[in-house]
Amino acid sequence: MDLITKVRKRERLTQQEGEALYDLDLYTLGELADEIRREKFGKKSYFNINRHINPTNVCADVCKFCAYSATRKNPHQYTLTHEQILDIATKSIANGAKELHIVSAHNPKDGVEWYMGAFRKIRAKHPDVHIKSMTAAEVDFLSREYGHSYDEVLDMMIENGVDSMPGGGAEIFDEEVREYLCKGKVTSDQWLEIHEKWHNKGKESNATMLFGHVETRAHRIDHMLRLRALQDKTGGFNAFIPLVYQKENNYLKNCNFPSGQEVLKTYSIARILLDNIPNIKAYWATSTINLALIAQEFGANDLDGTIEKEAIQSAAGAKSANGMELDDFIALIKNSGFTPVERDSLYNELRVYA
Repeated sequence: MDLITKVRKRERLTQQEGEALYDLDLYTLGELADEIRREKFGKKSYFNINRHINPTNVCADVCKFCAYSATRKNPHQYTLTHEQILDIATKSIANGAKELHIVSAHNPKDGVEWYMGAFRKIRAKHPDVHIKSMTAAEVDFLSREYGHSYDEVLDMMIENGVDSMPGGGAEIFDEEVREYLCKGKVTSDQWLEIHEKWHNKGKESNATMLFGHVETRAHRIDHMLRLRALQDKTGGFNAFIPLVYQKENNYLKNCNFPSGQEVLKTYSIARILLDNIPNIKAYWATSTINLALIAQEFGANDLDGTIEKEAIQSAAGAKSANGMELDDFIALIKNSGFTPVERDSLYNELRVYA
């Protein structure tokens, strides 16, 4: 059976077959991915009204690709107080935000209470907002730095109001690549273990993959298949987010920075391979809004959200620092031929903009 027939029959692909998908021409691959997307979602494209909050840029880890950490090229250190975090959250919720996406650097100067106290104060004042926070890398950092087990950190998160986990820190699972990119950070097995434990506690999370740096296509396929295997066990991933590497202001050299076609192929392959993760997100903050809109025709059914403010990707060159206005976001989706659907953080539909 040839590869295209196998995809159309919805049969699972192997590592070798996944790599072979990249050899298909862009339009064939896009057509295959779009068929699957339309089966699942028709012309709907999801987004949410969210606010990214990045409470500190002081980091104990040293990742070559990071432009955000103040211990590397960024000389401007900051750490927000609980009051500042709560003030940002309150203003964003007043502006319509339904999700707070809170991701920090790994700050050794602040204890567990700095993290958990912030969640607790937000939850006390805003009981209905969805708090998406603490990447597996942050969980691993708190575990190592303060002597807690993964289960203890995850239980503290739940007790203090965290609803779901973002997918950050996954980067590329291949350990040789991780050794070069982010030595000392959470390992691939630890990342998967943390998300498995989170899912087993009845919670959901996202999964990411950072690509377009020094990894190969084979590394990307291996990464996706490891996620597919865990999803078979837990069913806890609600979205997969291929993050396009941002190349400014960091220490990573000799990168295989992807073309627009390579990015679109990667979205399409994710849709084909990850038959058990429902949503493929074209995160416009890393792909650019124009490519994200095109990605809707190459398997992606989600564009993330309005963001409002963003510091991590924009530090490395992304044009996402000030988010996007809701009306503009809706108009762009409509003008690209799709139906905007506002969702909550767990992909329940809130409003269809027909």
